[in-house]
Amino acid sequence: MPAGRVAATPEQAARAFDELRLQRAVVKAQIHAGGRGKAGGVLFASSRAETEAAAKKILGRKTLVTAQTGPRGLPVNQVLVQEHLDLSRELYLGLSLDRSSGRPLVIAAARGGMEIEELARTEPAALLREFGDPNQGLAPFQARNLFTGLALPHEQMKPATELILSLARTFIECDCSLIEVNPLALCADGRLLIADLKMAFDDNALRRHPDIAALRDTAQEDPREVEAERYELSYVGLEGNIGCMVNGAGLAMATMDLIRLQGGEPANFLDIGGDATVEKVTAAFRLIEKDQHVRAILVNIFGGIVHCDLVANGIVAALGEVGLRAPLVVRLEGTNAEAGRKVLAGRGLSITSAESLEDAAAKAVALAKRPNASTGNGQ
Repeated sequence: MPAGRVAATPEQAARAFDELRLQRAVVKAQIHAGGRGKAGGVLFASSRAETEAAAKKILGRKTLVTAQTGPRGLPVNQVLVQEHLDLSRELYLGLSLDRSSGRPLVIAAARGGMEIEELARTEPAALLREFGDPNQGLAPFQARNLFTGLALPHEQMKPATELILSLARTFIECDCSLIEVNPLALCADGRLLIADLKMAFDDNALRRHPDIAALRDTAQEDPREVEAERYELSYVGLEGNIGCMVNGAGLAMATMDLIRLQGGEPANFLDIGGDATVEKVTAAFRLIEKDQHVRAILVNIFGGIVHCDLVANGIVAALGEVGLRAPLVVRLEGTNAEAGRKVLAGRGLSITSAESLEDAAAKAVALAKRPNASTGNGQ
């Protein structure tokens, strides 16, 4: 890796330039997304003053919008001040999980940089691929195959193959879902360096890696998703206007599909799980309520482990605490479904009931399209 320091202020960035004894620097926005260069999140500096100015410009943006962040962008709270490299060549190296085969996959290309996505689209044959073993990782001969395909100078064989093999070991040992080196830089002075690196980890395995978990920056995450974790809810914010609350990931996906089939767009994925409590249901409604784009809410519960009457009580509690703005459609089926319907009916709440999932999706889409959809359903 090239020499570098993280800075949270322009003054810290300037000190990093001095402490690293740099002649030239690259100042990079530290966000959880790629595509920073094209979005103005990577600037070059040739002095201490220019480094400070570059950091001030990037940090002053507050948020950075790239092709990977979505229109809302991500907050820029830190920059990385790094040694500027005199590059001879830019290459690409990536490791991910190939879900069709259940094996780690190493992808390499003799050309890297900001145009790697375009290369993958227009010249897929230019991407080199080697499948690793889930337990043993990548074999040395596979690393040599990749080295040959990258057409690096012969003197780089040992450092290049060692780098590829160590990254493959790291991918497995750290339970990664992604390691992306872009670019892998061959410098004019002969060094082979990781000029930029992105790593992502399997959330379900982080309990095995407390040292990695300690590095988590929740400021880079959707605050609703962070809050959802506290209640063991599976939540992902989307761009639509129909809030969803469902039990079971598969049913949640089907609900989202039916909403789209009816001409609507889901505002979120939200699975309350099979052990839902009144507290979790109330928390789920609170998360949906925080999304100002939501114009209708669809609750789709199939009672199995979770009982429909328990969810109904949670809905009543949520309406009392949160005071929902948007009209509400509820479909209850399965264990104690009739008891759940009676709970809702007995409270005199203005709730639209549905007989089937298709019926529920159609009613939610219709309500979301009404001009006064966001005025609430009252109690």
